[in-house]
Amino acid sequence: MIETTMTDRIRTRFLVIGSGVAGLHTAWRASAHGPVTVLTKRTLFDSATAYAQGGIAAALGAGDSPDLHREDTLAAGAALCDSEAVQVLVEEGPARVRELQAAGARFDLDPSGDFKLGKEAAHSRHRIVHANGDQTGAEVARTLVAKVRESPNIDVQETARVLDLLLVQDESGLQCAGVRASIAGRPVEIVADATVLATGGCGQIFRYTTNPQVATGDGFAIAHRAGARLADMEFVQFHPTALDTPENPLALISEAVRGEGAVLLNAKGQRFMTKRHRLAELAPRDVVAREIFREQQAHGRVFLDATKMGASFLTRFPGISQLCRARGIDPTHEPIPVTPAAHYMMGGVVTDLAGRSSISRLYAVGEVARTGVHGANRLASNSLLEGLVFAERVARDLQQTPEDLPAPDVSAWSVPALDDRGAAQVVADEIRQVMWDYASIARTAPGLRRCVALLQHLGERIAPGATEERNLLTTAQLVAEAALMRKESRGGHFRSDFPKTRRKWQGRHITW
Repeated sequence: MIETTMTDRIRTRFLVIGSGVAGLHTAWRASAHGPVTVLTKRTLFDSATAYAQGGIAAALGAGDSPDLHREDTLAAGAALCDSEAVQVLVEEGPARVRELQAAGARFDLDPSGDFKLGKEAAHSRHRIVHANGDQTGAEVARTLVAKVRESPNIDVQETARVLDLLLVQDESGLQCAGVRASIAGRPVEIVADATVLATGGCGQIFRYTTNPQVATGDGFAIAHRAGARLADMEFVQFHPTALDTPENPLALISEAVRGEGAVLLNAKGQRFMTKRHRLAELAPRDVVAREIFREQQAHGRVFLDATKMGASFLTRFPGISQLCRARGIDPTHEPIPVTPAAHYMMGGVVTDLAGRSSISRLYAVGEVARTGVHGANRLASNSLLEGLVFAERVARDLQQTPEDLPAPDVSAWSVPALDDRGAAQVVADEIRQVMWDYASIARTAPGLRRCVALLQHLGERIAPGATEERNLLTTAQLVAEAALMRKESRGGHFRSDFPKTRRKWQGRHITW
């Protein structure tokens, strides 16, 4: 299936980079059409997918429809969604969920055997599919990892770090021919007829995030260096309720907890969301995150009170219960300390409805892609759905890829050595703090200008071998510079010096 030469060159039909829902689903489905190589930074289970608690949104219940799901998605996206992409998402979503169930996913069912559907913020219907209450992502990952591992047509390379794309130029234009990577520390060129970026998000560019430590924005930076088109990098979603502890990443307290009736309290024990939005705790995520941030600045810590649920909390949210109890918090008897944290990137590598980027033979899918379905603000539980729907579309399109790939130039190179990992980590932590201070929930022009300047200075301290830190910096710069350019507030992007949505920016995208 795979040819490896003495020069550490691997030749494969399809290359998939990343092992979240998007990468795993793409690899599984594409393996029916040819050999697939999957690269992942750590193990197959190291992705944001495994952390996802809330669920998968799909119009599967009585009284629901793709049209209603579409309306909710467009409303959350604040006039920046691509309506055609949203239509694809909501129409194809139910079939993808059912297929995943048929593949072995153990979703929560009601006594009649139908999906037990929950309701989350900004959804007009109960349409959230869960697994084991609050462990949906882990079940999705388990199911897809099993499918990937049982396929004889898929080769998995773990502890693989992609350094850059291999590009070739011929009469038809610029094409992606694979990647240069470090696999277990050795330099490897992987040549592929088609390459799929499924590298996930970039929450680790911020001091507080729910994203795993592998989410350092590699895909955005790699694509940007290659000249691929990116857009909407200013739109970062901050989850309102991460568990407020001194950890990285922070544990997530699912939106579903508020969906079940939990309320937010300030340090004085006062409920505040009822005065801030008509939907109170179930307002869109950007609103809730901003109001929690405001309360933290005014009064100190904020808490999520779910004590009215009593012992039922333990069965409805077993994973969250375990997270809290491991940190000395009993959610059945005391409120849970919460804080906003970077959670999801709405922007990314611009793709069409088949996942094709602006570079021939290069695809993007999942959080690294900007399909247009999320606009300025992702609707809760649409992320796993996007991964399933567009991975299926990518996998179908891959089989059309011609096998007449121009041969890339062979040149001697080596993985740059990093002499001081500790120094690189110090710079990474400084990048995260700068981004949190000046480019997170509330942004201003002076703060963003200072952010850009500080990032430039920090870049001068990054050693050649610190490739992950270099990606972290590049992605942070894209976010900060885009945020400085968009002189309005919209969705996940809030400028306190331009607090209103401005009509002149409606439908406008900042592209790279």
